[in-house]
Amino acid sequence: MHRLTSAPAAWAERIRAGDRLAIARAITAFENSTAAAQALFDALAPHFGGARVIGITGPPGAGKSTLVNALIRELLRRDRRIAVLAFDPSSPFTGGAVLGDRVRMGETQSDERIFIRSLASRGHLGGLARNAGQIVGLLDAAGFDYVLVETVGTGQSEVQIIEVAPTRIVVCPPGLGDEMQALKAGILEIADALVVNKADLPGADRTARELRGMLALRRQEPRPPVLNTVATTGEGVAALADWLEARDVRGACPVAAPADTRAGALVSGLMARDSYGRHLGIEVVDAALGKATVRMRVRREHINFLGSCHGGAIFSLADMALGLACNSHGTIAAMVDAHIAVTAGAKEGEWLTARAVEVSRTRKLAVYRIEVTRAEGTPIGSMTGTVYLTGKPLPEQAG
Repeated sequence: MHRLTSAPAAWAERIRAGDRLAIARAITAFENSTAAAQALFDALAPHFGGARVIGITGPPGAGKSTLVNALIRELLRRDRRIAVLAFDPSSPFTGGAVLGDRVRMGETQSDERIFIRSLASRGHLGGLARNAGQIVGLLDAAGFDYVLVETVGTGQSEVQIIEVAPTRIVVCPPGLGDEMQALKAGILEIADALVVNKADLPGADRTARELRGMLALRRQEPRPPVLNTVATTGEGVAALADWLEARDVRGACPVAAPADTRAGALVSGLMARDSYGRHLGIEVVDAALGKATVRMRVRREHINFLGSCHGGAIFSLADMALGLACNSHGTIAAMVDAHIAVTAGAKEGEWLTARAVEVSRTRKLAVYRIEVTRAEGTPIGSMTGTVYLTGKPLPEQAG
């Protein structure tokens, strides 16, 4: 049996038995959203929930890959089976992963208890790739004790890891300086633990103190620990592994099937009814429950008196992504607060994309992050929106 088009149940059994070739081919199927991936996902779903899924994120240069490698060695000493998903920026030439992470982790790949896969982000925002959640679920079902998910080097708004990993480690380099304020506004808020890596360098102690000071201002209990590590020597890594073992949170965050056709159809219908969105030329690219991606080509009527795309048009694009994402649940959501930052301009003829993702949800409120980029992924701006959940059905669903 060599092809994923074979019986999904048989492939699921091979994956659960630890067949590395079956796992690798299944990851490729999920990555490419093939037709066979849906059936395989359904066959694996009953077996989700056994692995500790750990997200490892942080700004570029923090030493995430080196720390992951050190953590792998420590967990192997404890006789754990470990899968690693390392997300790399996409190559501008091939579209594939740069593979820097697998090079750093090469010394452990010969161990049968280890499975390492690098994946290209393919321009996807959030530090991961589009179907990261499904791939994590696959590795969870494959019987690994730990699934370590390392994101692309992230900034304040790339927080997609919260959709995948119930335990998140944010790695910080010493001497963050002004970058600390950006972290406070974004990825710092998702941390279950903060790790100051390269703790043998000047500024590490100060960084740890500043992080603890920021945590003291938050109402979250228990407060995330702040740990110091030197990944190149292994110093502090055992303490991090001890914390992970004691936490013992198993299973990935809930993941959707590779194609959420119901939410997609609902969002497409909402877009078709939005006269202002159609007037601006906004199109739906992708949608799922709590998510929406739209795009717009900058036209002459979008240009302001300085010759670049009007900020109002950029806001409208981000607002459309937000509106579609928050109403994708099938009930009316109304915006109560929004903040947008536009960091770059756009010219006539360029394609802009806005992607909205649900960050948190309570009975009455939900928070969304929206990223606006050029077609190749260059950031244009970001937006945070809070919506009130009315609980009332959308008009077409009434009655």
